[in-house]
Amino acid sequence: MALCYLNGEFLPLERACVPVMDRGFLFGDGAYEVVPAYGRRLFRLQAHLERLANSLHALRIPNPLEPDAWRTLLETLVQRNEGEDQSVYLQVTRGVFPKRDHAFGGQAVRPTLFAMSHPIPAPDPGIAAQGIAAVTLEDIRWAWCNVKAITLLPNALLRQQAIDAGAAEALLVREGRVLEGAASNLFLVRQGVLVTPPKSHLLLPGITRDLVLELAHRAGIPTEERDIPAGELRQADELWITSSTREIVPVTRLDGAAVGDGRPGPLYRRLHGLYQEYKAAFRRGEVEGEG
Repeated sequence: MALCYLNGEFLPLERACVPVMDRGFLFGDGAYEVVPAYGRRLFRLQAHLERLANSLHALRIPNPLEPDAWRTLLETLVQRNEGEDQSVYLQVTRGVFPKRDHAFGGQAVRPTLFAMSHPIPAPDPGIAAQGIAAVTLEDIRWAWCNVKAITLLPNALLRQQAIDAGAAEALLVREGRVLEGAASNLFLVRQGVLVTPPKSHLLLPGITRDLVLELAHRAGIPTEERDIPAGELRQADELWITSSTREIVPVTRLDGAAVGDGRPGPLYRRLHGLYQEYKAAFRRGEVEGEG
């Protein structure tokens, strides 16, 4: 039976309930994080907590816990649930207000804090061998994409549009530039150089994105953080997407056409190997995994 945490209590997930007047329910007024745990050890937790703090600050929601308290809570949750490797979801909303009102200023309420975890499924070997398909779509999200807010309806609609088209991800284009996926960051390989869009308010500062760049730098692989015109995607030798739970995923078909030779490329295989080596060292306690 999966356990979750809600406002100070560990309880079975099916018993967890929030009042209908919670602003997360009424307005999507909150922030979230997804933290992988490998060998029951929380991976890159410090970076995830820093991003959560930045999101809460942008939304003007008080952070309900200090970093050490967050760590204790999430470590306890992981230990009390099944699976050596888990995906930990945590969410903070502005809390329960006495009436539905768009404005929230001047009202002191306790934020709602929720966390749950589930086993991470074993990776599909077919993805590493064959890659996935993606489509390009116009970005319909708001202008603060660097805030990891729970208001994910545009992302959900875009992702579903990709799935309806027989693809696994949507790569989002705004004013002629490709920014990221609906639920992932984007990498492009061209002439041996690993390229990713620069951090800005238009994309999420991905924890896995940063680790991939870190591993590339250590390995002497040239990298660039720059704007990517949408048309450059068709000239790429390789395309990848990254996220905390999917890690590094090769995109081998884009809008129905092959990327490169239509197979995962050599730089993907190298970075994927380096990533798996880093995870294995983290499980053994040889690296802290904090960045």
